[in-house]
Amino acid sequence: MSISKKYCRSLHAQISLGTTSDDRFMPNGYVKVFSQFQNLVVTEKLDGQNNCLNKHGVFARSHAAPSQLPWDKPLKDRWELLKNDLGNLEIFGENMYGIHSIAYSKLESYFYVFAVRENGIWLSWEEVKFYAAMLDFPTVPEIQMEKTLKDFYQGNKDENEIFDTWLTENLEMSWVDYTNTSGKLGGFNPENEKPCSEGFVIRNANAFKTNNGILPVAPNEFDSLCKLVRPAHVKTDVHWIKNWKPASLVNYEKYKWFNFSYLTKK
Repeated sequence: MSISKKYCRSLHAQISLGTTSDDRFMPNGYVKVFSQFQNLVVTEKLDGQNNCLNKHGVFARSHAAPSQLPWDKPLKDRWELLKNDLGNLEIFGENMYGIHSIAYSKLESYFYVFAVRENGIWLSWEEVKFYAAMLDFPTVPEIQMEKTLKDFYQGNKDENEIFDTWLTENLEMSWVDYTNTSGKLGGFNPENEKPCSEGFVIRNANAFKTNNGILPVAPNEFDSLCKLVRPAHVKTDVHWIKNWKPASLVNYEKYKWFNFSYLTKK
């Protein structure tokens, strides 16, 4: 039996393009529901590993037992310093230590927080930022949305067209074109060095349960959060596990609490 509950399943918006046969889409009516939230937060989706820090340890996707993966070693060193301060908090973030299909030239940390869960509730974005700062972690990059989805929603229009237009108006380009830029952290394809970013996560700014009963999704699927992923996104495989490489930080001194000596170990 798991000693911790893993991150719940985030569904793709219906206009997302980087999906596989295993992925699931948001049900019809999701744009109407999202337009009724008081505030929406849009963040860049980073190409790292989903990790969780809680009082029990550092977990990767499986929460059956704390992670023993080699690229989680620096994060486990950091956990040793703060484990007694976590209480009932579960800190979820992107572990950027191992380079996946996107490399980043502007990393200031190996761990970017994107969610905090406490007693089964996903905390508001303001609380996520508060706890991330308290623990000396950055949050994933936030995209400022000047125009609200509510202002774009019309019941007689195709909801996916509305969603796409809302993003375009705020990004000042299509969301797909944005994934061909380096984003806020200097993303690029390590094979050809062309700029790229993975996509976006759109969530209710307020606190929520995984499934609030506002959309017909499974109990372990979010109905207050969805994601957009770039077309032809390459997912890691067994070759990555054998040949992974560590990323570099732009500010070593600030984050030297990571165990960089691990880089030199055979």
